[in-house]
Amino acid sequence: MLDVCLLGTGGMMPLPYRWLTSLMMRYNGSSILIDCGEGTQIAIKEKGWSFKPIDVICFTHFHGDHISGLPGLLLTMGNADRKEPLTLIGPRGLEKVVGALRVIAPELPFELRFLEIGEPQQTFEMKGYRIRAFRVNHNVTCYGYTVEIDRAGKFDVDRAKSQEIPQKYWRFLQKGETIEAEGRILTPDMVLGAPRKGIKLTYCTDTRPTKSIQDNAKGADLFICEGMYGEPDKAKKAVEYKHMTFYEAARIARDAEVKEMWLTHYSPSLTRPEEYMDEVRRIFPRTKAGKDRMSVNLEFPKA
Repeated sequence: MLDVCLLGTGGMMPLPYRWLTSLMMRYNGSSILIDCGEGTQIAIKEKGWSFKPIDVICFTHFHGDHISGLPGLLLTMGNADRKEPLTLIGPRGLEKVVGALRVIAPELPFELRFLEIGEPQQTFEMKGYRIRAFRVNHNVTCYGYTVEIDRAGKFDVDRAKSQEIPQKYWRFLQKGETIEAEGRILTPDMVLGAPRKGIKLTYCTDTRPTKSIQDNAKGADLFICEGMYGEPDKAKKAVEYKHMTFYEAARIARDAEVKEMWLTHYSPSLTRPEEYMDEVRRIFPRTKAGKDRMSVNLEFPKA
């Protein structure tokens, strides 16, 4: 199960009821943060979640509304006596940008590990999940992210017994481990069926519509996408500043055949996103206007 919380849904500047951009996910004792805008710490506390299990922070790009909350978060982690390394993923220049922000957080009791994205698409595997970064189209280098959790096939007891595999090794094979024991090499494929459908979430902000978004969101259980503008008269502005409208996001969701879409990263002028949702849902019915701390538990299919 992947716990998902949209911590902040604002773009450009925070509002009294809307923090800046951030998404947090929890899986198997590990937490992933994507973007860390102003107010991220407060939103985490309001949600009742913890900073401690955050293992990875991914950044879409380096505009202030996506990274301005990082120095304070690092300080809070340090004051909580964190010792475990923290991995940061983002476009090239990440280490330099974070180094500049750390002028106000120069000493930390834990290591920062930097993974800079140098390709149009790049994959990172850790903690039982896979993070795939893909290039999008903003006025600075910017990436979207897909997080996937694979699910192995069902354990076949009859196959295990017919091959005389001792029961004490079953749980290791079920976890995907290869065992060398009793003069044999035991592999997961000896006892597991075909892989089952896992969990997939795709997140992107600050971009024009691109084929890379549609390709990477294909079949996602949840697609969280920028909807900077809902007002129909803002379409030209979206093109000029390389952002996206509600309706463009809905067409991507429809064509990518996602299960559900949440809109996020609203312009400060967009105070009532729900006013525009009827038209959006005509394009893609399973759309929700994201709100701060909107949450869902994504579960493996029952099969």
